[in-house]
Amino acid sequence: MNDLYDSRFIIKTDPKKDCILYKLPRTWWSRSYEYAWASLFVKDYHVVLDSGCGISHPFKFYLSDQCKELYACDIDNRILSPEDILKDIENDFGKEVAKEFPEKYFNQINYIKADLKRLPFKSKKFDLIYCISVLEHLPYQDIKLSLEEFKRTLKDVGLIVLTFDYPSINLEDFRNIMAEVDLEFAGNVSFQLPKNAITSNIHSRLYCFRAVLRKHNR
Repeated sequence: MNDLYDSRFIIKTDPKKDCILYKLPRTWWSRSYEYAWASLFVKDYHVVLDSGCGISHPFKFYLSDQCKELYACDIDNRILSPEDILKDIENDFGKEVAKEFPEKYFNQINYIKADLKRLPFKSKKFDLIYCISVLEHLPYQDIKLSLEEFKRTLKDVGLIVLTFDYPSINLEDFRNIMAEVDLEFAGNVSFQLPKNAITSNIHSRLYCFRAVLRKHNR
């Protein structure tokens, strides 16, 4: 995919995956596109962080099968409890999915309760840091602090792969935060909203932006 590293709005003709371990709910309007794109970055030699990974969200399980080592962190205490994870999977995806859920995903993932503003990892640990549809829930200053932590824990040649809702995040504000933190876009960037951008079937005029960041002048 030639535009893999481009930061832009996700559009209706982009690839999508409606099933990541299990079928995604229709109310997760952007996830099938986000996961399909984000999954293209991971390599089998990568040490990866899925930050703000959610409890039932299946992307962390998928990633753990694709990389060398996966860390999944969330501020929710339930991320540390297999029982709570299964309960959330049951609530979101049904009893049968929870019943058949592979136990290996409780053993091959490093689950961490953590605030994105204070990640409990050494500097330059990760080849790849994901943050899928999380930053829009944070105030401006917390976005900045989170990006600073991503930069600190990212290897010099690593990538930060993000998605977030627009206009929940102002794109010019986001560019300014990046400049303050000394991060840059890894490829081309366009803030123009296309006519065929995917949009929420619940919240009108809510769109999804994807971004790939790296350390400045790496």
